[in-house]
Order: sequence, then C-alpha cells, then structure tokens
Amino acid sequence: MKAALKAFGEFPEGAQIEILRALSIAAEGRKADIAKPMKGLGSGIFEVALAWRDDAYRTVYAVQIGDALWVVHAFQKKSKTGVKTPKTEIDLIRTRLKRLKETLQ
Repeated sequence: MKAALKAFGEFPEGAQIEILRALSIAAEGRKADIAKPMKGLGSGIFEVALAWRDDAYRTVYAVQIGDALWVVHAFQKKSKTGVKTPKTEIDLIRTRLKRLKETLQ
C-alpha cells in the first residue's frame, strides 16, 4: 500500500534493512524472530516490531490475502502506554485491511 511504503521510507536505513529482512522471511512462508501475530485482527496478520536505537518501529503485514504478502501499515511507535499498539493505529490497520480485501475480491 502506498501510504505504508511512504511511511516505511521515512524509517532510518538500518531499521529498513532489518524490517526488510523480516519481510523477506515472511515472503518465504516463515516467521522472523521479530514478527508476531497481531491479536484481534484475524489470522494471517503479523506485526514486525523493531527496537532501533532509542525508537520503536512497527510494520504490519498480511499473508493470507491472495497470493502476495501485503504491507498495510508502517509507523514509528511513540505510545507512552508501553508495548501496546495505540488504538488509532489499530483502527487504521483495520480500515486498510478492509479496503485491501474489497479491492482483491
């Protein structure tokens, strides 16, 4: 998705490399150590969680929509609520997943 790609392009180069490595592993049908299922969004939705220097970066991808790996959201986590993903980010992910599924049907 264009918005996710744009946001991902703003990540530091080192963070991009690490996340791309995790996404490549996912494209091969495996799960990287820094990826975990996102609860509450259905099966096949994963989050790559990367601590990079003093920041946290997240990339959310779906593996069970069509034949492709779809990156639906990328963001720098700035939440002050610990490891929990902010509700605004979850809502955006849900919206993008719904739009993606509708587009592919």
